Amino acid sequence: MIKVLRLALAVSLMLSCIGVSAGVYRQHGYSLYGQPQYAEDFEHLDYVNPQAPKGGTLRVMGSGTFDTVNPYTLKGTSPVNTGNFPHYGITELNEPLMVGTGLYDPSGDEPYSAYGLIAESIEFADNRSWVVFNLHPQARFHDGHPITAEDVAFSFDTLSEKGHPNYRSMLQDVARVDILGDKRIRFVFSRSDNPLLILRLGELPVLPKHYWQDREFGQTTFEPGLNSGPYRIVSVEPGRRLAFERVKDYWGRDLPINRGKYNFDRMEAEFYRDNNVAFEAFKAGEFDIYFDHKASNWANAYDFPAVRNGAVLKRAISHEIPSATQALFFNSRRTPFDQRNVRQALGMLFDFEWSNRVLFYDAYQRSLSYYPNSPFSATGLPAGQEFLYLEPHRKQLPAELFIQPFSLPTTAGQGIPRDTLREAVQLLERSGWELRNGQLENAQGNQLVFEVLLVNPSLERIMQPYRSNLARLGIDMRIRTVDRAQYKARLDQFDYDMILATLPQGLSPGLEQHGYFHSSQVSVKGSRNYAGIANPVVDDLLEHLLGASNREQQIAAARALDRVLLWEHYIIPNWYIDYHRIAHRAWLQTPEIPPYSLAIRSWWMEPAWIRPVRRAPRSQ
Repeated sequence: MIKVLRLALAVSLMLSCIGVSAGVYRQHGYSLYGQPQYAEDFEHLDYVNPQAPKGGTLRVMGSGTFDTVNPYTLKGTSPVNTGNFPHYGITELNEPLMVGTGLYDPSGDEPYSAYGLIAESIEFADNRSWVVFNLHPQARFHDGHPITAEDVAFSFDTLSEKGHPNYRSMLQDVARVDILGDKRIRFVFSRSDNPLLILRLGELPVLPKHYWQDREFGQTTFEPGLNSGPYRIVSVEPGRRLAFERVKDYWGRDLPINRGKYNFDRMEAEFYRDNNVAFEAFKAGEFDIYFDHKASNWANAYDFPAVRNGAVLKRAISHEIPSATQALFFNSRRTPFDQRNVRQALGMLFDFEWSNRVLFYDAYQRSLSYYPNSPFSATGLPAGQEFLYLEPHRKQLPAELFIQPFSLPTTAGQGIPRDTLREAVQLLERSGWELRNGQLENAQGNQLVFEVLLVNPSLERIMQPYRSNLARLGIDMRIRTVDRAQYKARLDQFDYDMILATLPQGLSPGLEQHGYFHSSQVSVKGSRNYAGIANPVVDDLLEHLLGASNREQQIAAARALDRVLLWEHYIIPNWYIDYHRIAHRAWLQTPEIPPYSLAIRSWWMEPAWIRPVRRAPRSQ
């Protein structure tokens, strides 16, 4: 545990005298590079409707199921960790110190800035070696208890020690926590020039110490925890339904960052394990918003009465949100995937063009980056600062990285060409595999056999053609689909050969990349280093990324990292789209959709449709 110190009032006062010491700043918000977009006296975000009417019930769907409403631990799956749920802007997450980055309330129109929520303002040194959060005097939990620095320190300790391992990774560079007063807390870092850590600390959920100190934090539970946000959970049907109601006396309802948001009196969420069933329920009017992730459905399934008469709107909304890293991940902890040539060869046998034509109605673009649809994608040849980051590692990197852009084999959508098959065989032969009697075998006569682990049966149709392509070279790929509990357990233990998974990517890649790719995370149970990457070059580039002092350095470091990861062939990149596919009831009113979010937390119900909310007892 990091020791929490309570310093004398004199120290607090000294730090408050911002004009006395040069290089110390006090601000209403924080930007990774430069100044936040909104000045201290801003009244509301540009894209919201500050006059949006309050009222009504928003009915939404959840994907899959949940077995806890504690979103902070490794155990179980909470609603916010299921597909689509974070989009709604109403969750069981506790309010953080600041919003704009992170999962709680991501920015719609800025890529890397945060504004005070529980923290009214922040102070920090110009070398980013420490940060002070000044808590809002009105901030309180739903039971009326004020939010104090003690709660923040408790949250830091609890999440670092008992929370999901991701918190430990994110917060590892905090050397000391100083409580400077009831409403002031300082975090001192183990190294200076750490601008990203200030953002990550701003994302820290603030838990009520008086509520949790006598409860077991690490267990799964269906008891709604004490929160401080605009909504509270009022009913839980385990694994199936949740209901939230707006808190009428919510302390932060008039903050500029919240104006025009959280307009529904109630949100009801029903969870569906099958998307086909969910879509039929949407057509029947069972809920109000449907995210369509199935290209065939989007192309063919919207000729139903509610769409024809205008009661349901089908919308393709373009965006500038970096797409997730969606890919087939090799587990390089296991043979033969610890060999780059094997990984590259197997990647060459995935026919994206055929799948896009036959399965996806040509809806997608092939991902050629870990950061598709973003400025962090490595393109062309390395140049400028990116080249300078890569040059010291030239001997450790494939020679091709410096002389040709990264690319993947393409097809005409009619199958893998013979030239590509021949090249794949040559790569496999270099790693000791030979095609004998219709089987790809090593020197011991063992066939190359591996399993792809899935959690969604609908993904099997994507894997079947890939399996057929592999079979042409005598490779036996087996498909195994398991339930969500077993899948999570095996994922946490890295008990798989290959998985089809995604890594969420944000507007400003930062400490989460350490969790995805750093060698220290290879053996950490529950980490997202799915591919088992333990590469000193990657580790060094992550240091450059996390230590970037300006936007140009950040982009250069991210592109260098992207390029190295691609050329090492740890994954078989899948596909992405640069627009939202969404259908919703016409009485849902939306602001002008910003580039980086659907901003559903700022939608509202057409006043004529608003009805009184039916009350439900709060779950115990």
